[in-house]
Amino acid sequence: MISRIYAGYIALVEKYVMGMKLELRGLENLPKDTPYIIAAKHQSAYETLKLPFMAQFDYPVIVLKKELTRLPVWGLYPKRMGLIAIDRSAGMESMRAMIAGCRAAMADKRNVIIFPQGTRVAPGAIDDYKPGLAKIYKDLQVPIVPMALNTGVFWARNAFFKKSGTIVFEFLPPIPAGEAPLQAMKTLEEKLEAASDKLVQEAGGPALGTVQPRRKK
Repeated sequence: MISRIYAGYIALVEKYVMGMKLELRGLENLPKDTPYIIAAKHQSAYETLKLPFMAQFDYPVIVLKKELTRLPVWGLYPKRMGLIAIDRSAGMESMRAMIAGCRAAMADKRNVIIFPQGTRVAPGAIDDYKPGLAKIYKDLQVPIVPMALNTGVFWARNAFFKKSGTIVFEFLPPIPAGEAPLQAMKTLEEKLEAASDKLVQEAGGPALGTVQPRRKK
């Protein structure tokens, strides 16, 4: 009930306050007979706030950084929703927690959303894909569905004012379970970067490789 109310509230704010519309493409690529991992690009706070509360995907479990659980009000939701909050400084302990959380979610017939770059990356910037997803993919033996998006064009990092327009979540054909993990990750990165670059440029954003990534401290 709380999830439905929250999702409805966010949809109203998007439409009537921010002037944003969400378009979903490629829903036919979502597997219907097996749990799966959605490997999504991460350009803004929008996808973190939106994805876990989408009934279209049966309220999937999202892997997010533990710091978000400390946000006022919203920070109460991750634990209650069964989301997987990890301490990124904890090394292998965080990896074990991720795998255990993903396994528990799928046992509960819920799909999992992971940001393979581990942090927000601005449209047009190139940044590394983290190796953690390869281990999760190998251990869980489920398909990966790449999810391209263009959210950073409308909701830039630390920007108070947002731009109106059409946000697109595009689901690409899944990478089947059982492939060699490194090859699967290579395929994921190539397809996800190309598809997201296309969506960003369609929305008037910068081409891939024309923006410097934010330097990590």
